[in-house]
Amino acid sequence: MSRTNPLTDKLVTIFGGSGFIGRHVAEDLLQLGARVRIASRTPEDAFSLKPLAKLGQLQFARCNLLDEASVRACVDGSHAVVNLVGSFDGNLMKLMGEAAGTLARAARETGAQSFVQVSAIGADPVGPSEYAQAKALGEQLVREAFPDATILRPSILFGPDGGILQMFAPLIASLPVLPVFAPDAPLQMVHVDDVAAAIAKALREPGQHAGKTYELAGPDRWTMMELNKRIAKAQRRKRAFVPMPDAASAAFAAFPGTPMGMDQWRMLKAGSVASADHPGFAALGIQPRPLELVIDRYMVHHRKHGRFAEKIDSLG
Repeated sequence: MSRTNPLTDKLVTIFGGSGFIGRHVAEDLLQLGARVRIASRTPEDAFSLKPLAKLGQLQFARCNLLDEASVRACVDGSHAVVNLVGSFDGNLMKLMGEAAGTLARAARETGAQSFVQVSAIGADPVGPSEYAQAKALGEQLVREAFPDATILRPSILFGPDGGILQMFAPLIASLPVLPVFAPDAPLQMVHVDDVAAAIAKALREPGQHAGKTYELAGPDRWTMMELNKRIAKAQRRKRAFVPMPDAASAAFAAFPGTPMGMDQWRMLKAGSVASADHPGFAALGIQPRPLELVIDRYMVHHRKHGRFAEKIDSLG
């Protein structure tokens, strides 16, 4: 097994490993026989992974990303390092920019063989949002500190336990009329398991993917309005969707205490589609699954009668 799988018994540290993407990445790596260290502010959020690991295969480390000593302690002994840290709160330039460089430098200096930086489609030093600018700074600093790092830029994610579907589904289930911000914004949503597979691929074949940047976008292109309508259809609910003018959406986002901040609004308005400036899933040998393949199944528990809805409909 060790001859065909270079990750067997190797320690991979996942920063941000207790989050939505991190739990899926950890599951893939555990199945590949790697030893996994979850480094996070709240590592207990990933305790659900324990039944999937063999004795000694899974570690948890509490980490302060802005404390270099804490970072180095978590990186120590790692064969590979994955940085999944993302946030809409706090000082984004420090959390996703400067801290990414610290991680990459610590990984190189402590002998890590590979580094995967998970950025985002739209990362741009002069982008419209601080998030895009911070991700771009993170890419730059990672490249400087660890030139052979693989950078992955996923689009907006969806999955059974998080992502954009689970963000909008409860609202659509509970409200008969909903405003839609940036209704024409284009999206190429990507399944979290496909992104996790891309990370695992980069770690298993560092020689092929070292120093490269990949854009990870789903196979379909939907607008925000189309997504909302399709979620309602999957929930078997009749809903009225009102497209919001940009001025009204921006004013709402600028108001303190609202669910969507101004930076998130700017990101949403910009959309999330592949630029074609970088290779994608095909270059990694991965066929991304379309949202249409799973959306009905993912929305079952948001239907009025849950999984019993089909039986009730057939009786009616």
